[in-house]
Amino acid sequence: MRPKLAILVSFSGQGGVERMIANLSQSLAIEPIDLDILLIKAKGPHIAALPDTANVIHLRARHTATSIFEVARYLRREKPDALLAVKHRGMIAALQAKTLARTSTPISGRLGTTVSAALANKSSRRRARWFSTMRRYYPKLHRLIAVSQGVADDVIAITGMSDRQVTVVRNPTVTPAMLAAAALPVEHPWFAQDALPVVLGVGRLTEQKDFPTLLRAFAEVERERDARLVILGEGQLREALLEQARQLGIADKVAFPGFTHNPWAWMHRASVFVLSSRWEGSPNTLTEALALGTPVVSTDCPSGPKELLSGGSIAPLVPMGDITALSEAILSTLSNPPEAATLINAVKDYHQDVSAKGYLDALGLITS
Repeated sequence: MRPKLAILVSFSGQGGVERMIANLSQSLAIEPIDLDILLIKAKGPHIAALPDTANVIHLRARHTATSIFEVARYLRREKPDALLAVKHRGMIAALQAKTLARTSTPISGRLGTTVSAALANKSSRRRARWFSTMRRYYPKLHRLIAVSQGVADDVIAITGMSDRQVTVVRNPTVTPAMLAAAALPVEHPWFAQDALPVVLGVGRLTEQKDFPTLLRAFAEVERERDARLVILGEGQLREALLEQARQLGIADKVAFPGFTHNPWAWMHRASVFVLSSRWEGSPNTLTEALALGTPVVSTDCPSGPKELLSGGSIAPLVPMGDITALSEAILSTLSNPPEAATLINAVKDYHQDVSAKGYLDALGLITS
């Protein structure tokens, strides 16, 4: 009999989590398992990427906390061989549903962010409450799947879980569809043949991505050589970033085209991709740029870049918020780009099919 895997997840927008679960589901759907996807919310473009061969179950609940009774009924009725819950609240709800259902289904979770870094600027009360919940529930998981060793180390430090209970499986970031989309044209004059070098940043315009530091670093780069900066994404800091570019005197050399469904075509044509983040779990955009052979520069933020870039031996790692170090790394990379083959090889474990095998192994569902 084929094993059955259930995934409990909320698709609430255009985020990286939704895209990673869609990628993972595509590869899992061709494995010799039955796949149920329990959707709490079903919004955003990545819904269409869920495989037709999966059994997609739309829950009536529209919030993770109110999905517990439905998930419990599902566990009693279907008795899947494993359930993978996505994100913190999903894990808590799944564990509570198991208790309510009184079933033996192993509950595992996927954690995609470095929690202590993400909560660093929050109130001490909120941090204490979040950490307390993690310590109460996470040890009850069959397995916690972390997207990077940094995430794994962080959750172990918070919860006291054993190394055996926490497993690192790389994100299913690199897909044939992504690689094909990267070959499509970009309708922007700065990417025309023989144009000036373009520095690229991609991500939500939020505090986490620290685009103010990238703007300041680019202003220093531009004093040394003529170049252009493109930042793809939308977010609450858009107007502040536009004003900062004006104050730095680089407004005519910086573009904010907004969100695009195909950032990979821009990555493929960029002279250098820059990750300026203050924290990550495992940065998908950095992984994608490497997979396309695009030179990269990254902050040494928690967590993921150090693992991807082998401690800085593959591409420059600079301290977070260090404007001068970031500008010097960009200038150095523009002058001496690394071999594309080295970059592509660095992310071989992030391919969709490799990641899916890792998940099946971690969940105890390897069938051959």
